[in-house]
Amino acid sequence: MENEYKNLVLGCQNCKNNFIIESEDFSFYEKIKVPPPTFCPECRKQRKLAFRNSHSLYKRKDAFSGKDIVSIYSADKDLVAIDQKTWWGDGWEPMDYAMEYDFSKSFFEQWKIFRNKFPLQSLSNSNAVNSDYCNVAEESKDCYLISASWKNERVMYSDSITNCKDSLDLFVVHRTEFSYENVNCTDSYKIFYCQDSSSCTDSYFLYDCIGCTDCFMSSNQRNKSYMMYNQQYSKEEYKHKFAELGLNKFSNLTKYKEEFESLKVDSLHKFAQIISSQNVTGDNIKGAKNAKYCFDVIDGPEDSKYIFWGGMKIKDAYDCGPGIGDGELLYEAFDGAVHGSRNLFTSVVYGSRNVEYSFNCYSSSDLFGCIGLRNKQYCILNKQYTKEEFVNLRESIIKHMHDMPYVDAKGRVYRYGEFFPIELSPFAYNETVALDYYPLTKEEILESGYAWKDKENRDYVPTVTAINLPDDIKEVEDTVIKEVIECMHKGGCQDRCTTAFKILPEELLFYKRFDLPLPRLCYGCRHAERLKKRNPMKLWNRTCMCEKENHQHQGKCEVSFETSYSPERPEKVYCEKCYQGEVY
Repeated sequence: MENEYKNLVLGCQNCKNNFIIESEDFSFYEKIKVPPPTFCPECRKQRKLAFRNSHSLYKRKDAFSGKDIVSIYSADKDLVAIDQKTWWGDGWEPMDYAMEYDFSKSFFEQWKIFRNKFPLQSLSNSNAVNSDYCNVAEESKDCYLISASWKNERVMYSDSITNCKDSLDLFVVHRTEFSYENVNCTDSYKIFYCQDSSSCTDSYFLYDCIGCTDCFMSSNQRNKSYMMYNQQYSKEEYKHKFAELGLNKFSNLTKYKEEFESLKVDSLHKFAQIISSQNVTGDNIKGAKNAKYCFDVIDGPEDSKYIFWGGMKIKDAYDCGPGIGDGELLYEAFDGAVHGSRNLFTSVVYGSRNVEYSFNCYSSSDLFGCIGLRNKQYCILNKQYTKEEFVNLRESIIKHMHDMPYVDAKGRVYRYGEFFPIELSPFAYNETVALDYYPLTKEEILESGYAWKDKENRDYVPTVTAINLPDDIKEVEDTVIKEVIECMHKGGCQDRCTTAFKILPEELLFYKRFDLPLPRLCYGCRHAERLKKRNPMKLWNRTCMCEKENHQHQGKCEVSFETSYSPERPEKVYCEKCYQGEVY
């Protein structure tokens, strides 16, 4: 098989671009007994992300109690949503919603009917305390509008963070306290407007810094103190200059943000952030082995490909993420797999094995097309079968999926071996994380055959414009918490602009404590600004740009690599050896 299919080139059903299936890929598909994909890796990733709504929250009625609840499903959707505490309770039975398989309809058509009548969790926010407006934010305490996060306390307006406290506006930040507007930072305390930095304290506008204290507007620094614009000062000189910066004023902050963007471009950039790993490609990887095209993974993965946002101790996995870890033989799965094996085409499935095309199932095995099951075995569309019945029916369904595939509105064909079609997502495309990483206009979304949701009419009227807010935080009155502030974008951007926003009391205390000017954009637009600071989850073949004579190469370095910095970008991108020679 390896020789027969080595470097087989296929055309993607969706984007029509060619992609390569290598011999190692076929070995994996044989191991899990699925046919090779007909969508390219990028379109496969986009498809999964179109099923994940992290940020769009709505009020709707609980289908059981009739009470108002916060939900990721808007009220206009033909779905059944219930409070998550009720969902986990004993007052209802998921098996009561079982369906008999109908061989006169395609599998995906039946699954949509089944999903639309099944009670769904309004949010995914287990073990959370006083964090009602958070989604996919397990074990949160006193948090507001955070998502894709775990074990945080008193944090607001953040995404993809873990073990953070008393902070605002973070994106991909871990184990950090009393911080604000940081991207891709770890193990820090009192850092503001920083990116790609770790183990730093009392610093502002740092890029690619480690172990720095009391530094401002600096990059590529290691274990330094009292640096400003990459220049060394004494403690007294630094404190004097810092006091003159006027970081409490929005007008000054705007200027410093522009300077910071220029500083980043002029800094040295390592081709990829890869730590303690062997034979890997991708970016932001730690502790991986034999892993290709992986992004934002830690403590693994091993013998895997196309993994993003996860990877903790997973082995033999392809096309998984976000939120995947501690499992093996995983394919086209996200949000789950912990202590799982052979999870194929699943989402929010934990502690389970031999589960296919299922959603929100726990501690189960041998499931196909199920939703909401716990501690079950040999079920199809939530209907119980004997082992022999299950095995035979599963084989018949797989054959049926081949003989009667689902064909979407654009003619894309879905047989066994493909993840759910985007048009079956319970969300409109612009409600999902797919919009963040594969941005499309309304026209492009509709042309692609996906759903679009118009912004709902807001029942508020701005009482103050962002431009009329006090420039200096010291001049902001406590009464600002009563104002409805018009976002500077006014809904005219392509982001999830809410057109207006409010300042919460705890939020105002934070700004005043650290002398930070009030934001002028709503949370949705601020999150979009942070997203733009990270590299895409794509790779390009490039060569090191170093021309230094003291780096043990004559003339320009000829080391080649795969990097998330596209060739047309202006940054200086170095190989590992040349980067280490300059920074350390």
